[in-house]
Amino acid sequence: MGTQEFKISVVAYGLVIPLVVGIVIILFPAVLRPLLDQFFPGPDLVTGAPASPYAYLTSVLTHGFAAMVVLGVPMILGLTWNKWAGGASGFIMGTLYYLAYAGYNIQYSMQFALDMYKASGNDLAVFIRYLPPNLYADPSFIGNWMVGGMLIGYITGALNAGSIDFKRMLAAALTASIAVALLQFVLNVTVSFSAGMVQGYLGFAFFTVMLPGTLLGIIVPIIVKVMTWYGLHPTRH
Repeated sequence: MGTQEFKISVVAYGLVIPLVVGIVIILFPAVLRPLLDQFFPGPDLVTGAPASPYAYLTSVLTHGFAAMVVLGVPMILGLTWNKWAGGASGFIMGTLYYLAYAGYNIQYSMQFALDMYKASGNDLAVFIRYLPPNLYADPSFIGNWMVGGMLIGYITGALNAGSIDFKRMLAAALTASIAVALLQFVLNVTVSFSAGMVQGYLGFAFFTVMLPGTLLGIIVPIIVKVMTWYGLHPTRH
């Protein structure tokens, strides 16, 4: 690019907007979650105190937001590039999220086991009883993010086949996101190590998986369509 071609929009699209998006992603778990926990506290599993009826909003706006980013990026690449870019990026992002999410849940469960140990008067048997399983081997985590991320990017790209027609992009994205959401739901209530926590609430478990999946399938094509208006997509040969 020559100096005469340099525009302010290049700085906006190449520096400012990516930084703002990155900061927002960091703010959700670092600032928003502690704030929401004050207004909508979760259950106290040690004392038995019930959770706020709106405690699920905390998970939706933190883990849910992260999951939408993880699955949304491969969908965008599948729509704007091809199925291989969508599938590869989904596998990479899904793997990273799987590792981080499993580690987060193990740490949370370890803290719960420690709290129960202290509440029981330092009964070692209680601590051992509440120790978490190895979530890095949880089939649902692997299927939800590693496999799910790869599938959502690949299916979106394969069905769209490089089209910039909004209806086709919408159909491809919705088909991919709903298919992966159904896969996640089945894994969560069958082979998941924590399946017993959701099997009694199948309707709610289905709702919490299908709603963000459906929204993702609608939001991503809108984003991509706007990107095409401004030429923010790979050059097609």
